[in-house]
Amino acid sequence: MDFANLHPYVYHACLYPFSRGQNSLSRTCYASSLYLISEGKGIIRFRGEDHPVVPGSLVYMPPGLLHDWYADLEEPMVHYCCYFDWMYIDRREAFSTPNMICFDLSQLQPSLIGPAFPVPIPELMMVSKLRIWMDGFETFFNNNEYINERTYYRGLKIQSNFQQFMEYFLNFALRENNIPDPRMLHLLERLDQDLMTGSVKPLEVYFRELHISRGYFFEKFHQATGLSPTQYMNHFRINRAKDDLRFSHLSITEISEKYGFSSVHYFSKLFKQLTGTPPKEYRAAYISEGLRQVEVFAP
Repeated sequence: MDFANLHPYVYHACLYPFSRGQNSLSRTCYASSLYLISEGKGIIRFRGEDHPVVPGSLVYMPPGLLHDWYADLEEPMVHYCCYFDWMYIDRREAFSTPNMICFDLSQLQPSLIGPAFPVPIPELMMVSKLRIWMDGFETFFNNNEYINERTYYRGLKIQSNFQQFMEYFLNFALRENNIPDPRMLHLLERLDQDLMTGSVKPLEVYFRELHISRGYFFEKFHQATGLSPTQYMNHFRINRAKDDLRFSHLSITEISEKYGFSSVHYFSKLFKQLTGTPPKEYRAAYISEGLRQVEVFAP
């Protein structure tokens, strides 16, 4: 799955208290699901193993994974739960409500199972600041119904809150995996602003502000972007230069100077290296394509 296509969308979120000894068996969710145990205890069974859950247990079930819940006989668990996809999937023709759970494998429709996240997410975790997580869930609680004219504006707020919650969740769940260091994300926002305003500072300024070594800075930067700082800045400037080549009358020399390149020769060489086309040819090709479109749509 392309990360650019990921826009988490929550269908249903609620508080669900189990009764003593209550079970919920042979569950297969078409969407991804997330459960926070706020009180009580119980067991979740998946992949052939039983896992005890207690207050603070955070359980992530990827779509299509068979699982069972067993509440304790004396202290039944209470779930904060939500059902969501990593991108919106329209299943309204198949389900009357968004709470899309199959309890009979013989009736499962595999084509309706949602996408998995591209990076493995731990399925059983523990959180320490339980109240923060409970508060986060409560910001996107919603009725078990699809968005309609009456609920649209409220739905916008719910999805906005859910997206913020998912950022918090992913940073927690994948803190030792493939999600970039939050410090680097903030630094990249600042670097982008500096690049936009032409006020980029020496790299030493950025990594000293983070109180990390130069080597560790380069390691974390590459982890976050897949590029070195210099490569990142070059890609940024070249992408901005593309816009000027297409939409402005600035000369190639003026564009080169605008984005801080040492010479127009170096700019042209780098532009061809990153795009496969010299800037002059890039501009000419865009103009030519624009003229063809005008001819196609001319009355």
